[in-house]
Amino acid sequence: MHIYLDCVPCFIRQALDAARHVTDDELVHEMIVRKVAELIAELDMTNPPPVMGQRIHRLVREMANVEDPYHHFKQRFNDAALSRYSNLREIIADSANHIETAVRIAIAGNIIDFGVKSKLEESELFETIKQCLIQENTGMQIKEFIEAVNKAEDILYLADNAGEIVFDRLLIEQLPVEKITVVVKGRPVINDATMEDAIRTGLPQITDVIDNGSDAPGTILESCSQSFRNRFEKADMVIAKGQGNYESLSNLDKNIFFMLKAKCPVIASDIGCKVGEMVLLHNNSFRKGRL
Repeated sequence: MHIYLDCVPCFIRQALDAARHVTDDELVHEMIVRKVAELIAELDMTNPPPVMGQRIHRLVREMANVEDPYHHFKQRFNDAALSRYSNLREIIADSANHIETAVRIAIAGNIIDFGVKSKLEESELFETIKQCLIQENTGMQIKEFIEAVNKAEDILYLADNAGEIVFDRLLIEQLPVEKITVVVKGRPVINDATMEDAIRTGLPQITDVIDNGSDAPGTILESCSQSFRNRFEKADMVIAKGQGNYESLSNLDKNIFFMLKAKCPVIASDIGCKVGEMVLLHNNSFRKGRL
């Protein structure tokens, strides 16, 4: 997916939100926004949005001299999600279709996105879970997803946000875990999950976890480590969580299932769904124009 003009105001908002997270100094806020405006003036609109997101958040970390501006929020939502883990596991066990229920919960967790939302309360997260459990299935290829998982031998699960990875764990536990390797970010960016978050939420206890060597809020292959690119090439199925992974990988000719909650009108329009809709769709669905 390329950058749309409607992405530009969001870039400015992201920069200002991140600046305000790390300092109350309005002069620093202004300096960061001005620098981001300079980057936007030179923007290559053919790039996916996470290319700009990576530049913005590198700039914020450098100018504010803070390695992980969202660390507190990541810990907070890891703990909030873990507090509901046992209850949600019971809901999955009691459901008629374990995998579909786990997919719905994993998609609900995608609301924990500080790249899109300036603020989020735990109450909104838990209300989203309730809604996703009863929401009509209009954009989820559950049957095709299950068939693809059963056929695959080497599955990469590209994680998105801290906190959200607890809900990913609930889904992974319903899948053949011996086939799955979870991928987190190599360095902090927004509230994306890193190895610290994976360990905090127990993911290495159930499956292999690696990082991609990158600090982009998506999966920009050119920005990732060579070892990750080799694993990506080798995998015969990819499960890609979140909008950033959709933005950066949707043009690839590869066996990818995108799993997300459409939180932004630009993304919803590009996919062909409504804002708020649950999405679990194969890459070919977009390239063949089925939506």
